[in-house]
Formats: sequence, structure tokens, C-alpha cells
Amino acid sequence: MKAAVLTISDGCYHKKREDTSGKKLSQMLTENRWEVVSTDIVPDELSRIQEQILELSQDAEIDLIVTTGGTGLAPRDVTPEAIRPLLEKEIAGLPELMRLRGLESTDFAALSRSLAGTRGATLILSLPGSPKGATQSLQAVLNILPHAVDILHGKTAHGATDNRQQTTDS
Repeated sequence: MKAAVLTISDGCYHKKREDTSGKKLSQMLTENRWEVVSTDIVPDELSRIQEQILELSQDAEIDLIVTTGGTGLAPRDVTPEAIRPLLEKEIAGLPELMRLRGLESTDFAALSRSLAGTRGATLILSLPGSPKGATQSLQAVLNILPHAVDILHGKTAHGATDNRQQTTDS
């Protein structure tokens, strides 16, 4: 299965900060038999985030888009607002599980506005921007992701048809 990792951060985009979270997520995915075919960084700008998500989700090769950053409460944290309107189906259980696992380490996990959902046959998962929050969140759902992708591709009893060509344009 193939994945894209998108870091959403003004600091990383303007090279004021290293993209530690994106690198760690790419490494985790690779270690768990995902092929990371795309990594990129965009600033905390709604239109730039949406453009990148649309481009990645229209690539039939990409099964999973993982974003890191922009899920907090700061004024420029707009990742959920950018991604939510692009989703065809929101998956509430994945961020619930991520927050639940995060709360085992810190009460601040309750402040995360992570989300998950689908666009066509692409699974989209938004994670916190901190390296610890991002990796803990991905670890919490990592074993579920291949099954979700299989459902989207019609490879289980739950997925009657392959949704790959059903992505809508926005």
C-alpha cells in the first residue's frame, strides 16, 4: 500500500524549523510495509492545504494521505477546516482512538482536532504537529489502516466495489 505524508507548518515551510514529524511518520509507515511515495510541506494556509490534498487524493497510486500539523488551537491551525469539506465520509472513530491513546501520556491530547475520512478510495488522516503527538497518534491506528484501505478498494465483504474511480471534483 502506498502513502503520502504532508507536513502543514509555516515554520517548516519557511525552513525555520526541521520537519521532524513528517520524517518520523514516513519512517513509521515504511517500517510497517507502507511505501511512502510522496512527502511535502505546505504552510498553514487553507487554500494551499486543500490544493495539496486534492492533488494527492486524485493520484490513483496513493491509498493513504497522512498530514501532520495544524490541528491545534493556534490562530493559523486550519487543517481540519481545510480538509473536512473535501471528505466524502468522515471517520470519527480513528481520531477518537488517537486522542484516547494520547490521553494516556498527556491531558493536552484532548485539545487535538485531528480528523480522518475518505475521498474516493483515499484514506485521509490528520495528525498533530508535535513529533510525539504525531507518532503516538499514528501508532494508535496503524494496524487498522490497511483494513480501511481494503474496504475502500472493495477487497473485503464490506466493500462491494472499488471506489478508486469515484473521486469527485471540488
